[in-house]
Amino acid sequence: MVQTKFQMAHLTASEMREAVARSPVILLPFGSFEDQGPHMPMGDYLLAEDMAEKIARKASAAGHEVYVAPVLPFGGADFFGYMPGGIALSQSTLQAVLRDMLDSLLRHGLTRLIILNGHGGNCTMIHDVTRSIWLRDNVVVPSFYLWRVAASFLPQIVGAEQAAQSGGHGANPLTSIGMHVLPDLVRDDRIPQKHADQTAWGLNVSDFGTLDLDGALISVPLEGDCTASNGVGRGDPRLCSAETGARLTEKLVETGVKLVEHVVKQDVQEVSNKED
Repeated sequence: MVQTKFQMAHLTASEMREAVARSPVILLPFGSFEDQGPHMPMGDYLLAEDMAEKIARKASAAGHEVYVAPVLPFGGADFFGYMPGGIALSQSTLQAVLRDMLDSLLRHGLTRLIILNGHGGNCTMIHDVTRSIWLRDNVVVPSFYLWRVAASFLPQIVGAEQAAQSGGHGANPLTSIGMHVLPDLVRDDRIPQKHADQTAWGLNVSDFGTLDLDGALISVPLEGDCTASNGVGRGDPRLCSAETGARLTEKLVETGVKLVEHVVKQDVQEVSNKED
């Protein structure tokens, strides 16, 4: 079968029923709608959705049937409530939404599921829900935190020094990936031209919600406007580029395809073990 549709939303009801019988892999992209810096679109969920379709297309070309579920654009509330126009869900609400989404798919035997997460504030919630499903159904639903994995690739692509200087919220990896994937939405003219270390509560900022006390990282309940400048954390977005974004995207897609292949392999082995 040559797959021509990759978004579940594009399938007709009859096409969906036929696809379910073949046990496809379903990718569930999650993102956020928040401050990503003065130069980046607030809808960073667009990047997670785009990455999911790229992975689905490449995995399909490798012989796997993969579909992308409708993206959940609102992330779990954490540090970005200060942003006018931003929309976030409470952790308890988001947890209930994810649980219902997964249960809807599992009900019909769709167990080859992968979460493509594009927001740090979703991580704990995703772990709690997927762990409860594993305990209840013995089904493993892996979560691929896109931007954490992309950050791990950054030193290979730009070197350790530039990775350290450019990595952070409002900078790498999202700004570079945005420059590559959504060039018309990134405002190069609004990239901050000055970058300085931030202080809050009398201490140097290490990251969102984390301050440096003589080398010890201390968590504090401060929102992002206290620990960042216009949504930009410790990284310098002037060091980001579309070229870096293209290489990061390629690496993420390759990793996503490997994860699809592993999920299929594990599922086949489990079915075989049950039959034996």
